[in-house]
Amino acid sequence: MGSKNKLKRFQENETFKNVIQPTRDEVLNNFSHKGKWHSFFGNNNPLIVELGCGKGEYTVALARQNSDKNYIGIDIKGARFWRGAKTAIEENLPNVAFVRTQIELVDYIFAANEISEIWITFPDPQIKYQRTKHRMTNTTFLKRYFNVLKEGGIINLKTDSEFMHGYTLGLLHGEGHEVLYANHNVYHNSGAPKEVTEIQTFYENQYLAVDKAITYIKFRLNY
Repeated sequence: MGSKNKLKRFQENETFKNVIQPTRDEVLNNFSHKGKWHSFFGNNNPLIVELGCGKGEYTVALARQNSDKNYIGIDIKGARFWRGAKTAIEENLPNVAFVRTQIELVDYIFAANEISEIWITFPDPQIKYQRTKHRMTNTTFLKRYFNVLKEGGIINLKTDSEFMHGYTLGLLHGEGHEVLYANHNVYHNSGAPKEVTEIQTFYENQYLAVDKAITYIKFRLNY
């Protein structure tokens, strides 16, 4: 994407009512929406968050299917989720928002017990050992998610990385969390939830075109 295109998208994001782009200081110092997302959406519907939402395809598709839930996509790259934000406006989806910030600040964006469900879709597996601290399902991240999830809240991990799938499953079992469903190839084995197989991102379609397995885990944290 050219720099002109990026700049145009950044400028357009500034005009979107469904996009919030706080500074790091604003997030760290009593973020204005923390604990008040029901006011932003104007209802008390369950709040579902996609972390590392990319183009926002999953966030928007889930919002289309479930008008009785509110969806927030989080990503540090605003030029990416511009597409999702614009689509949500064009389709008049009032239950969609995007926040441009770092995922590790999730417990500054949301209050305790504010989120009902989290989606993590196709994250960078951070395979090298020295990158473990950035892996989105490591213990540090899981504890952050636990802090903001309601009691019994669900986490969904959908990935093309066998490594990420195996690492996460091992960690969940090792720490005594509750694995509700796990599948190492959702399109070749029946039983996956429909939102896992019916919604496909741009990159997922590329993986499927070369018959790359897509894995999925649905789990609940016990700390």
